Amino acid sequence: MQKNKSLVLGITGGIAAYKAAELVRLLVKSGVDVRVVMTESACQFITPVTMQALSGKPVFTGMWNSSVSNGMPHIELSRHADAILVAPASADFMAKLVHGRADDLLSTLCLARDCPLLVAPAMNKQMWENAATQRNIKQLQADGIEILGPDNGEQACGEVGLGRMLEAEDLLYLIEAHFQPKLLKGKNILITAGATLEMIDPVRAITNLSSGKMGYAIAQAAFEMGAEVTLVSGASALKPPLGINTISATSAEAMYQSVMQNIVNQDIFIGVAAVADYSPIITSDQKIKKSESSLTIELKPNKDILAQVASLPNAPFCVGFAAETENILEYAEQKRLRKILPLLVANDASDALGSDHNSVTLLDKNGAHPLPRAPKIEVARLLLQHVAGML
Repeated sequence: MQKNKSLVLGITGGIAAYKAAELVRLLVKSGVDVRVVMTESACQFITPVTMQALSGKPVFTGMWNSSVSNGMPHIELSRHADAILVAPASADFMAKLVHGRADDLLSTLCLARDCPLLVAPAMNKQMWENAATQRNIKQLQADGIEILGPDNGEQACGEVGLGRMLEAEDLLYLIEAHFQPKLLKGKNILITAGATLEMIDPVRAITNLSSGKMGYAIAQAAFEMGAEVTLVSGASALKPPLGINTISATSAEAMYQSVMQNIVNQDIFIGVAAVADYSPIITSDQKIKKSESSLTIELKPNKDILAQVASLPNAPFCVGFAAETENILEYAEQKRLRKILPLLVANDASDALGSDHNSVTLLDKNGAHPLPRAPKIEVARLLLQHVAGML
């Protein structure tokens, strides 16, 4: 999260108000200045005292507040805010926004704002699916209001379906994305990530230590920057980022097929996955039983996905990764030239695999551009800024 951002968090009446407490905690931890505004109904679900303790700021619940110097909190609160987020936003409150009603502090604040407005809906599935709610959602989007969610799952009423408010971690992710510059808006990006599994028998495979963290971070950063992102993921324990089309491809061959089926109309291809160079020629249908004899497995080379994409007619802008353990820049530059890539990212495999941080060097025709060691999401943002500059 960019430091020194200021956010007004509006809370309306609904059981999902309890999630707002965790959201405030995460926002404050991220360095965001949070001002909380609650409707009268919201105070029935969670207390202003709780929100004040978490935000470290007074909570506003009514139009008439003597602590505001000019007596107009509906004007003052939004003037220094970078955005207003309403979470949870009830069906009733969204209807107010559509019609410009201003009968309490929060609705008046939203009407009198100069900053962006984000809305996280939360309601029963029937209320969400109601034609009136769907009309209101379309109108809010047409009015430039950003809709975050809702999620699909079990609801407080016991039913299952769309209408749940997104979890606090997901909302934080989308707020971070909102504040990132949209350097790649309108671009289509295909990214590979994670390790591949080359099966020996039904329970054994040849693989590597790639966690997928770098590729997933690049997918997240690309989404933040406004791109349409497709992530082809090998084996990884990570949760796919919101807003991204994720395709599972466990083996090198499956990843190759997935990439080639989705490469049309892509503007950028970033090959981050640790694709196995070799796979067994013969895969046993049954588990190979242990014996005292030695076991020989004959391997065949796999297709080079990055090289195949880079050699396509009208190929997308291709970015490769080189994870080396010695002579890192020398070997990486040789790989870049051999595959005719405009950009290659070199890193130390022993330092990067499985880590939450990374230190990389970007190699292009103008030379080497080292990036400082940082969390992988920060490295991903710097990498994509460089790509945007090259484009």
